[in-house]
Amino acid sequence: MSDYAKKTLPKSIIVTSLQWLKQFAQLWSLQTLTSLPERLRTLWQQLLGSYWFIPTVCVMLGIILAPVLVTIDEYFDREAVKEIGFAFTGDDAAARAIMTTIAGAVLGVAGTTFSITIAVLSMASSQFGPRLLRNFLTDTSNQLVLGAFIGTFSYSLLVLKAIHKHDVAFGVPQLAVTFAIIMAISCALLLVYFIQHMVHAIQASHVIQHASDDALYNIGYWYDDHCDIQHQRDVAAIDVEQYKTWPATPIYAPSSGYLQQIYTKSLITLARDYGGVIQLYSNLGNFITDRNVIGHFYQRPANKASHLKKTKTSNLAILSRNPDGAFWQSFAACVNITQRPTHSNDIAYSLGQVTEIAVRALSPGTNDPKTAVNCVQSLTICLSVMMRRQPPSPYHFYTPPHDNDRSDITSNQPRVAILAVITKTPKISDFIDTSLGEIRRYATTDLMVLKVLCQAMTDLNYSCVNDAQRQTLLHELDLIERAGQENLAYREMIEDLITMCQQARQFISDNNAKHRHFEYVSEFSTHIHEALETQSS
Repeated sequence: MSDYAKKTLPKSIIVTSLQWLKQFAQLWSLQTLTSLPERLRTLWQQLLGSYWFIPTVCVMLGIILAPVLVTIDEYFDREAVKEIGFAFTGDDAAARAIMTTIAGAVLGVAGTTFSITIAVLSMASSQFGPRLLRNFLTDTSNQLVLGAFIGTFSYSLLVLKAIHKHDVAFGVPQLAVTFAIIMAISCALLLVYFIQHMVHAIQASHVIQHASDDALYNIGYWYDDHCDIQHQRDVAAIDVEQYKTWPATPIYAPSSGYLQQIYTKSLITLARDYGGVIQLYSNLGNFITDRNVIGHFYQRPANKASHLKKTKTSNLAILSRNPDGAFWQSFAACVNITQRPTHSNDIAYSLGQVTEIAVRALSPGTNDPKTAVNCVQSLTICLSVMMRRQPPSPYHFYTPPHDNDRSDITSNQPRVAILAVITKTPKISDFIDTSLGEIRRYATTDLMVLKVLCQAMTDLNYSCVNDAQRQTLLHELDLIERAGQENLAYREMIEDLITMCQQARQFISDNNAKHRHFEYVSEFSTHIHEALETQSS
């Protein structure tokens, strides 16, 4: 080891230890505990995203199961075991040979399955994109198969250790050996299942379906099926209109990286303690540096009504104060910034996976427009669900608890909500531009994909709930038509696309379109139909 390494090693160990202590201290802060369920769910997703978690659990089960069955064997009637038809009743030499064979076989098969998994990951990374690797790593079936193999191996080793010679009072753990044989047969069946499962897993349709299901899950997490009437009343509060006139303090990112999680409940607690409003300008998945202004803290003026200690609602008084060191330390615990983009509840990240598959399918090296068509159809399903549901509100409120001991509080008193946090929420137009719009920019020379994008606009029109969404579809339709006019090779192809866009534009502009069926009819098909009618007449 060089002298420089000897000098820097203790320093790096001290810095790493201090960082761990800081994270441990933040874990038990009040702001962190308010969002503990969300943090535990994030931790669980990270564990499932690692390839070692489930196999490690299986190894632990094998380590625990082996001494348990051996102990049961010690108190089990040996004659009763012989009456079981499939039970092992051989001597110690046969038991040792069986356990040795099982341990060696399953370990070799485990290496084979791991090699197959690495080969599939390599192919998936080159064909579908590196961001799709997580879908293969988090495949529970693959993890369970690998875990069953190495769990059987660890179980067999411990049972092999418990097999003694015939001169010992208790020699062969017959039940434990029998269970090992059952596990070996199960591992053989799992190997067949693993091969069949991997054959289906590498198919493009399966990968697209898995990515779109993940996007639909995230959409269900953020978008509600119904409108929250009480929240709409809270948004009408006067603070929503006046908070920008209050004294503002810029909020800088605590570190550089990708914003992966925003713990809203912790931010609400922080804003309540300091008597102000926290507004964030960065959304999930955005890249930020430690010099970026990602938000502002608006401090309530001293003459605000919420500062009055004598109010009709108890515990409403809030004493505002300037941000201090504790504020910035608590804010750092309210956001999760990582050095690389990882899977979270970000809808844009999930939609981006499907988009990446389509973009790679349209590349000259792959040239697979059918896969791009499947991606457009899957994205249409996801966007259709988003357009029909209630989008997440950027406004988050704090509701003071009522004091039941006060006589001036009545059951019909209106709810008092105090504005605490304002987050940035993408619009449906943003999602359309970053998904279908991104595919359009790469499919400018492919008539089939452009026509499918045009069809997607008419399909999404059935889910429109306001005129703004309809104008977004018309704008995207204009871009599709312009892309075809400037890049398609033949005049007939350009006229075909223009005709379809015109029919789609008329369909979307019709107020009664939701009760009609859209079907594109080309000029050539119309001409053939007229010719056939002329001949028949």
